[in-house]
Amino acid sequence: MVELKSPAEIARMRVAGRFVAGVLAELRERARVGVNLLELEAHVRERIRERGAQSCYWDYAPSFGRGPFRNTVCLSVNDAVLHGLPFDYALRDGDVLSMDLAVGIEGWVADSATTVVVGSAAAEDVRLVRAAEEALAAAIAVAVPGNHIGDISAAIAAVAREYGYPVNTEFGGHGLGRTMHEDPHVPNKGRPGRGYRLRPGLTIAIEPWFARTTDRIVTDPDGWTIRSADGSRTAHSEHTVAITPDGPQVLTAA
Repeated sequence: MVELKSPAEIARMRVAGRFVAGVLAELRERARVGVNLLELEAHVRERIRERGAQSCYWDYAPSFGRGPFRNTVCLSVNDAVLHGLPFDYALRDGDVLSMDLAVGIEGWVADSATTVVVGSAAAEDVRLVRAAEEALAAAIAVAVPGNHIGDISAAIAAVAREYGYPVNTEFGGHGLGRTMHEDPHVPNKGRPGRGYRLRPGLTIAIEPWFARTTDRIVTDPDGWTIRSADGSRTAHSEHTVAITPDGPQVLTAA
């Protein structure tokens, strides 16, 4: 069931969104050559504790994972793109790091993701990250009342097609608000004019992600970390967006 939020409830989600955006900005600065993924996890854990917030990942145990998840942020390196478990790994020059954070504050949730290239950036990796960011921007632009989920999905797929990247449809965006995952599902590929009609009060996480040369994925033995099936590099970009009469509001804007 899709729950539409009031302006007051959206304002409360924005509080969580600003916190998530701030922590992700800190992680972008901290993601340097030699920094261990566990250091980044520890930083997020401390920031959540200081704020009196709640991690949406801690103890998360969906049907597709090998739960419960025992970290506060997803950190996915190179060919890993989603649900990456932080582990004892020091970042290397040229690594591509995707960071996905969902936090609840006083009962309301926000979710966002960003991808950075650590140290020296290869042109093909910069291009991949840019594609994910442009797809997110294109999807947000059509997230207006009267459009459909399919318009968002088609906007993402159009950018992928322009860049020549395949699109996986197993994992995509989702509704959120009181919990991290609510209806509706927001695929990264679809047909304009199809699916749920966007209405004021709808809050969704839009999250395009691409692998350079495949739309197939595999899961690590840890039961969580999702990688491109052919080992090609990946990028992931996500914002929490509210549909309003005045247009889309990005609740996780930096």
